[in-house]
Amino acid sequence: MIKFDIQNLKLYYGDYQALKGIDLAIEEREITAFIGPSGCGKSTLLKSLNRMNDLVEGCRVVGKVLLDGEDIYGALDVTELRRRVGMVFQKPNPFPMSVYDNIAFGPRTHGITQKHKLDEIVETTLKNAAIWDELKDRLKKSAIALSGGQQQRLCIARALAVQPEVLLMDEPTSALDPISTGKIEELILDLKRRYSIVIVTHNMQQATRISDKTAFFLLGEVVEFDETENLFSAPRDKRTEDYITGRFG
Repeated sequence: MIKFDIQNLKLYYGDYQALKGIDLAIEEREITAFIGPSGCGKSTLLKSLNRMNDLVEGCRVVGKVLLDGEDIYGALDVTELRRRVGMVFQKPNPFPMSVYDNIAFGPRTHGITQKHKLDEIVETTLKNAAIWDELKDRLKKSAIALSGGQQQRLCIARALAVQPEVLLMDEPTSALDPISTGKIEELILDLKRRYSIVIVTHNMQQATRISDKTAFFLLGEVVEFDETENLFSAPRDKRTEDYITGRFG
């Protein structure tokens, strides 16, 4: 089943065209990786999937992004869209409050106030993010005191707390050490059973380890999109081959 259907998407910042007619279908409960050199449009497209680019002055979008067949730039409410499509950023960004309040923040925003319900959401979500055992005795402690890897898993848990359908991840491990990176990758593979995941990564080994499909971006265009194994072992486009073999980028 197609979760996101992106049709001839063009995005402009003022006069500058950042995305040039993107056509891409993102499948449900798969991990889709976006790779390519810096400034090629990967993160711009990722942020277009939950309308984060709306916050950028002078940003204009042409084309369609369909979520379960509904155009997200049409009548779909932005708050509802961002509940359904969660975002995890490059640097862990926990709120300066307790671990518990970080997780409860989203559900409270959406009207859940009963303590027993919030307790249940916090526990379930931290378990889903594979960090409950590490944090169950530290729920009232500040999230800022956690290690970088723990902060990032907390931020993933915070995104899961409002029960999204899709998780967008913008280089979620680039600020982390190899051990923390390994834990996040294990978590992402586990989460695929319940969520559709789109990850931007500069780490091509990471794309091969965890993604089902990979899109290679260059200068605002998708040059090639295929099963990850095919794209890395037998790229159809010379530019893809040059990039993954390290000839440029």
